[in-house]
Amino acid sequence: MKSSAVITFIFLLCVAVAVAGCTSSTTSQSGSSSSSTSSSGSSSGSGLTPTATDVMPDNIAVTVTVGEKDYLGKIPVTFDGGQGQVNVKTITITLTKADGSTQTATLGSDKGTTVKLDGTRGEGSLSGQADRVQVAVTMNNGQTYKIVDVLREYRTRG
Repeated sequence: MKSSAVITFIFLLCVAVAVAGCTSSTTSQSGSSSSSTSSSGSSSGSGLTPTATDVMPDNIAVTVTVGEKDYLGKIPVTFDGGQGQVNVKTITITLTKADGSTQTATLGSDKGTTVKLDGTRGEGSLSGQADRVQVAVTMNNGQTYKIVDVLREYRTRG
């Protein structure tokens, strides 16, 4: 079990080094995408490296849970609610797959609402590559907070 974790870590480290060497330092990222599914030939500036998230004020805080990727490569994303639930305008989820393609989905603002994203799937006994999931919440006042930015790997037996 520990050897598979070490191999996974080394693989992710190699992917991070490869992505870092293949990106330009002058890359800029535009706002949000309105399409539900899009793909790009080259990876975006952020690629598969999670970045810091925003801290929402306590009086308007909400939470979203990104579940573990299942054996079909599906990644469940669930809205958990919070004190600011009534102030939520939109919840946008962006999935960046291992091949650089992206998928954007909208999550409802009712507590318990779940969306399943199509992540990278493993083949046979081999585990799939990691996918990046980002969740941004836009409030009624127009303020947008990035509250989740995580990598999800293919589920392992255990």
